[in-house]
Amino acid sequence: MKTRATVSLVLAAALSLAGCTHAPKPPPEEPPPAPAPTPPPEQGSVPAVPLKQPQPMQLVVQARADTPIVSLRLVFHTGSIDDPKGKEGLTALTAKLMAEGGTRKLTAAQLLEALYPMAAELKVVTDKEMTTLSGRVHQDFLPSFLQLFTDTLLEPRFDPAEFERLRANALNAVRNGLRSEDDETLGKVGLDALLYAGHPYAHYTGGTVQGLQSLTLEDVKAHARRVFTQDRLVIGLAGPVDANLQQALTSRLGALPVTGAPRVELPTVKSSAGRALILQKPTLSTAVSMGFVTPMRRGDPDFFPVSFALSNLGEHRQFIGVLFNELREQRGLNYGDYAYAEHFIEDRGNGTFNRTNLVRTQQDVSLWLRPVVPANGVFATRGAVFFLERMSKEPLTPERFELVLGFLQGYTRLWEQTDQRRLGYAIDSLYYGTPDFLEAYRAALATMTPESVQAAVRRQLSPEKLAFVYVTEDAQGLARQLKSGAPSPITYASPKPPELLKLDERIIQQKLPVRPDAIQVVPAAEFMER
Repeated sequence: MKTRATVSLVLAAALSLAGCTHAPKPPPEEPPPAPAPTPPPEQGSVPAVPLKQPQPMQLVVQARADTPIVSLRLVFHTGSIDDPKGKEGLTALTAKLMAEGGTRKLTAAQLLEALYPMAAELKVVTDKEMTTLSGRVHQDFLPSFLQLFTDTLLEPRFDPAEFERLRANALNAVRNGLRSEDDETLGKVGLDALLYAGHPYAHYTGGTVQGLQSLTLEDVKAHARRVFTQDRLVIGLAGPVDANLQQALTSRLGALPVTGAPRVELPTVKSSAGRALILQKPTLSTAVSMGFVTPMRRGDPDFFPVSFALSNLGEHRQFIGVLFNELREQRGLNYGDYAYAEHFIEDRGNGTFNRTNLVRTQQDVSLWLRPVVPANGVFATRGAVFFLERMSKEPLTPERFELVLGFLQGYTRLWEQTDQRRLGYAIDSLYYGTPDFLEAYRAALATMTPESVQAAVRRQLSPEKLAFVYVTEDAQGLARQLKSGAPSPITYASPKPPELLKLDERIIQQKLPVRPDAIQVVPAAEFMER
């Protein structure tokens, strides 16, 4: 088809040849429509900045000859974000069935019997974006263990009875563990649901009741082929590792599918500032979780000073934290008060430390207070917000700064005390682009000052960003307290120093950034149902 301009030129030429002296001008072309302006991001929203992508089956090797123990770590870039809508829990159940459900040659019971005399470790953990299969064995048993370890991925048994058993366990974990027995995890999962509403991070990694009920063994088989693939895998090896072991493992894992499903494209997370979710259940205490999604993650210039500031508030189960001392020790409010610069899930094998391989495209800052006597729930919340806000108003004293500095210079070394944890940090660094992460943290500590930490806090830790989750029995009473904004006085069973009571007068008036129109009460028995 000729364009309008071409037709006009032909017409003008024809008229000229015919002897016309005044050829008509072609009508002017309409300018193309201007592109629609890109709407500015909503204030407080966090876009999904892609992680770095390692090479398929990239090897991370930390060889050392001073140990007979071989550690293996296979990290797949797949997690609960890959669960299809309506089948929440599929990735975690698939990984569990592959790791624990037996192989083509061995039933689940026979697999355990084979591992037992080796005193070998084989376990799997699934998070939002990462699934980790880890193994640990003495080098004398390595050939036999390597066969079992890789068979769980390459030749899983997919036994129908094991599928039903593990699915029943997963359902029980939601109905009876999450909802009924574990207020701490319920608060954390509730915070995920609140902060990431409408986002693939929102649902519990272990699944929802209806999602798990909908799963079939065929779903699991198909999902294993879709996400446990070479292009999503990083291989970690530590201990007495030589070229033969590297070749044997990579050769075996070369039988995995090369590629599978495309990666999930994560959306922008909208701000949840000022929102509150109250999960109602029979319980004698109140658990409080608060936080916000942040674009800051490892590699951001503010990450280390913000981590320092939140360590000052309280590392997990450490006694020097401000929140621990102010709320627990001096006021006797509760057991634990902790703060985290990135998503925290306790490493069950290492007590107080955060798990490695919790790599997330969009991270969150969080604070936990639990358990609190219900009458003191709002006061405790105000206390946490007060001490968080104080760090932006006042730099740490030189004495306090030096105390936290010395603690972190030693504590960061404990984070890497095992081969599995060192491998975990090295693999995380591939995704975040942060080589020698812990060494970089210790180097950053040497250049920090109270003023530089305060400046980072001002940039990153505004209390106005916070959203709040409570687990409590009197949900309606708590909702009324939050909506009213009225002071929350506190009484003590024993006398307190005048300076503490004077500080309390400020805390009970502390403004909570909770919007009265954004408070939701949900029965815990209905939470993570679908």
